[in-house]
Amino acid sequence: MMTSIELAREQMLGQQIRAWEVLDERVIAAMRSVPREQFVPEAYQDLAFADAPIPLAHGEEMMAPKIEGRMLQALALSPEDSVLEIGTGSGFITACLASLAGSVLSLDIHDDFVIAAGPRLAALGKTAARLQTADVFSFRPSETFDAIALTGSLPQFDERFVDWLNPGGRLFCIVGQAPVMDARLIQKTATGEWLEESLFETVVPPLRNALRPPRFQF
Repeated sequence: MMTSIELAREQMLGQQIRAWEVLDERVIAAMRSVPREQFVPEAYQDLAFADAPIPLAHGEEMMAPKIEGRMLQALALSPEDSVLEIGTGSGFITACLASLAGSVLSLDIHDDFVIAAGPRLAALGKTAARLQTADVFSFRPSETFDAIALTGSLPQFDERFVDWLNPGGRLFCIVGQAPVMDARLIQKTATGEWLEESLFETVVPPLRNALRPPRFQF
């Protein structure tokens, strides 16, 4: 017999994740295996499986589960892939990425997020994930990646992230400003160009220090 938490998790997977066209069974399995409630702040435990973003410190938030699922599916990760996550947050997506890929480097500008996420990931045996406190907009990676996941939005698209991809690599990003932002999948070609696909509309807080479109003055 399922516990109330197990039942809530299965309802989330069925009524939110699958209902929003997340049908990749590896993604479903990853989101089932990572105990989301362990990454949700105590004050919001009642919302752990709700179809809503969950507030974190510093004005940040966990994305709604269906957004997380669509992102994980769009990246089409394989067990050999190297992944860069920008915005560790609670560490839930980090754990899911580590379940799907070969290695994950997760950056967050907030040191307390990194400190808190470390033990959660270690308790689940997610040794594929490395955490680092860094401002991504002054970060200089020593490697390139098969996939990059941005968990905060970009007011203006930033091409540097395409430069950090291997040929054939995928970038998930959310671009624009409230009230409407566009979730996109960018795929880098062998020639260094890229293909862009619009996935859905949503709104999430911007990454700290992200580039912003110039304001026009009359």
